[in-house]
This record gives sequence, structure tokens and C-alpha cells, in this order.
Amino acid sequence: MRTTSRGLIAALALTPLLAGCFAPGDDAAGGGAGPGGRLRIAMAVPPVQALSPYSNDATVLSKLSVAEGLTALDKSGTAKPALAKSWKQDDDTTWTFELRKAEFQDGTEFTAQSVVNALGHAGAAKPKPRVLSDVTLTAKADDADTVTLTTKSPDPVLPLRLASPALAILSAKAYAKDDKVSPVGTGTGPFEITRLSGKTKATLDRFDGYWGGKAKAPGIDVSWISDGTARANALRGGEADIAEWIPTAQAKLLDKDTRHEVPSVRTDSLILNTGSGLFTDAGLRAAAREAVDGSALVDSVFGGYADPAQGLFGPAVPWAAGKRVEVTGRAKAATTAQVKAETKGRTLRLATYTNRAELPEAATVLQQQLEKAGFTVKQDVREYTQMEADLLAGTYDALVFSRVTLLDTGDAVDYLASDFTSQGVYNIAGLKDAGVDKAIRAAAAERDTQRRQEKIMRAEEAILRTDAVVPLVHEQAVQGIATGVEGVILDPRERSLVDVDTHVG
Repeated sequence: MRTTSRGLIAALALTPLLAGCFAPGDDAAGGGAGPGGRLRIAMAVPPVQALSPYSNDATVLSKLSVAEGLTALDKSGTAKPALAKSWKQDDDTTWTFELRKAEFQDGTEFTAQSVVNALGHAGAAKPKPRVLSDVTLTAKADDADTVTLTTKSPDPVLPLRLASPALAILSAKAYAKDDKVSPVGTGTGPFEITRLSGKTKATLDRFDGYWGGKAKAPGIDVSWISDGTARANALRGGEADIAEWIPTAQAKLLDKDTRHEVPSVRTDSLILNTGSGLFTDAGLRAAAREAVDGSALVDSVFGGYADPAQGLFGPAVPWAAGKRVEVTGRAKAATTAQVKAETKGRTLRLATYTNRAELPEAATVLQQQLEKAGFTVKQDVREYTQMEADLLAGTYDALVFSRVTLLDTGDAVDYLASDFTSQGVYNIAGLKDAGVDKAIRAAAAERDTQRRQEKIMRAEEAILRTDAVVPLVHEQAVQGIATGVEGVILDPRERSLVDVDTHVG
């Protein structure tokens, strides 16, 4: 059955830039596009760490159905069985998981010891995966098919946490002595990576030993194309069957049968570096917050495929609006004259990245808004993989950033903990605020769903009060799917794309 969401993709003539994106040799393995043919996918963000699950590459493994965790998320965001067929909570900190019979792509058996090994490596990784930023997890094999997981403190959403792509269970072969992790031929999913060519291409073949049944497509040929227009051209020119993250500026130019709009939990924000530079000053942060107007981006930059931000969580998180807390106690904004006086001789270093075509355009609009408020602004725009280390090191004053807020666990607490707590592993804002830490801890400890959501929104208010982050827009994702391609997953969380049912009809 075809995907039913409305679609999107771009319409420009195929350029020489795309020549060779999908090599003829890739088609030879499965006959190329057509009935029963291999899927050709143009993806946006090239691998940062050779598809290590401990990096942002982890979502590639889940999108392409290469690797799996003990659990997965259903459409409602509830944990469902994956490599674990069932589980129960023994006490506040102890859970028992019963495992299904499964096989790794290298031919070894999936057992409880596999879980102990994989989760042990994840916990010891430096830096830790974001999903483990606020929890200490210990695994013990009870027998071949049963594993007990213990957390240092109560973790009421552990089954959701285990659905994170970063906690995929790989075979022992994946974990090298140099602490590198390779998913090539070591997952349990229906598609096996057989070749990874740097940051440009990957070849996947169907894994016929998959516990969930044989995939309909014989394989997948992936090309990473960071330029959004080029991805759209690849689809339109017949070079790709699926092209993700189509630039919204081009969406309405595409045939309606190939463009698909997906409500997204992605929020675009201006992140302000509170740890060093200009924005250690709360008054300057407040001046920046008052200067920027995200609603101006909705039509001019996003072509209507976005909503003005109401906070960190948008319309794709339906419970958030009714529980939102009014932000109070913010610092007084510096006036334009004060901004000019306090920043004299200093430049606001504004960063963003090219992997999402709208962000550089948004940065230009924000630069104009900030300059009107008295700041002197210089942009640094590069591909994300070239700047991630600098972002985490606090090199910039501000970042125009696009974040999937429910990516890691499906639970908002994990996002808040990794991005905004003092010890958060993805704390680009460098925020160290005792009130924020306390509010996030309170949300993390809450077991009741309704009360947990209320405490999440109190934590949101505490974060916004610091002006470490200024939400701009809530995006609508645009995915491109060629006619005749069936079973593509349109996922608001951006974790899934293809599975056993995805194929060229």
C-alpha cells in the first residue's frame, strides 16, 4: 500500500553534479529501480563516525533497518517489542527482559550476553550516547534468553530509552579494541551493510536470516548528498527512489505524487552560548531573544511548511500546548545602545550548517534582526560534520539549530537532559543552571504520564527563562518518494524510513 501522507520534492533540471551518485555497479546487484529492484536512497547528512551508533549516525541504522534495540516505538510513541519479546518491572530500578530468537548478520546467535556486551560498550563510550546522559545502566544475563537491567536511580521510561538507535544491539564483532564500533555486517535487521564508502555511499543487501521475515526489496544503495537541491534533482531525474529532507523552497514545484509532508517533532532554534563569549551576559541574551522573530521565517524561508514556535515542543507533540507554562523571571533585555556599548570591538559568531537548506537562509534573516538590535554579526556556515566538534567545544556565540526533540527516546526528558543540564552530553548552549537541573531531575523521576508531562513543561519554562535557547519554528518535514515505491515510512520522529515492506512496486 502506498504511503498516504501528502508529498513533496523539487523540480530542477538534473545537473552534472549528480553524475555517478548512484554507480552502475550498485544496480547490478539487484537490477536497479523497477519491480523487485533495489531501492536507491539519497540521504542528507553524511556519516560523522562511520555509522557508529554512538554518534548522530545512529538514526541512519534505524532508518535503513540495519540494527535494532530491545524495544522500538509504535506510532503513538509507546514502547513495543523488538529484540525483546516482553518485559516486566521488578522494582523501581530493576527490569527483566525476555529475548526472542534472532541471529546477527555475521551468523552468530543473539543472546542475553549480546545485550550485556552491547549495553556495556554503550555505557563506557566517551562521550556517552545522549540517551544515557541522565542514567547509569547495568545489564546482567540470567540465562541465554533473559537479561536483567538495573538503573542507579528509578527510570520509569526505560523501555522507551531502549528503543533509541544509539542502544542498538550489535554482535561482538562490532566492538573493536580501539573503542570504535562498526555496524557493517553486525546488526540484526532485515538489511545488512556490506560496503561503506567513506561519507558518500553505502551498499546494503537483504539479510535473509532476519527474525521478522524476508524483506521485499533485495537491497538498498545509499548516496549521501548534503545539498538539498541536488537530492531533489536526484529524485526528479530518476537517480533516486527516495530522497529525504527536500528543501521546502522547492516543494511546491514538485509533482504531488512524489512529495510527502510529514508533521515533525523537529524544532528550529537559536542556541546561545552561555558558557563563553558574548552571551555569558544575561542581558545580551535577552536582547537577542527580543530581536529575533521566528514567525518571519515561516513563509519567507520555509514556504509555509513550518509553524511559529510556541516553545521547545510543537504541534507534533500534542500534549504540550495544554500544559505549557508561562515564562517568567527573565533577565531585562539590554537596549540597542547598551548592546553596542557592551559588545564594542566584539563580533557575534553566528553558526549554522548546510545539511538543511533552510538554515543558512534563516541565519541570514536572523543576522539582519540581530544587527538591528546593535550586534555585529559574522556567519560561519559549513557542513555539520565539519563543525560538530566546534559546536560542542563552545567555539561559537550562537547557532541556528534544527533538533528532533523526541529523537533519542521518544520521551522529552532525555532531550532536555542531554541538551540543557549541566552535565548534558549535547549541551551546545553550555548551560549550567541549578534551577534547570532541578526541574529536569523532577521530570525524570516522575512515573505517572500526566504528571511527567506537566513537569516536562515546567522544565521547558525553566530553560526558556535563561534565554539559552530561542525557539524559532516547528518544522514540517518534506520527503520525496518516486511513484511506484511502496511502504516508505513517514515518521514524525525521523527514526524510520524503510523496513521489510518497502519496495519498488
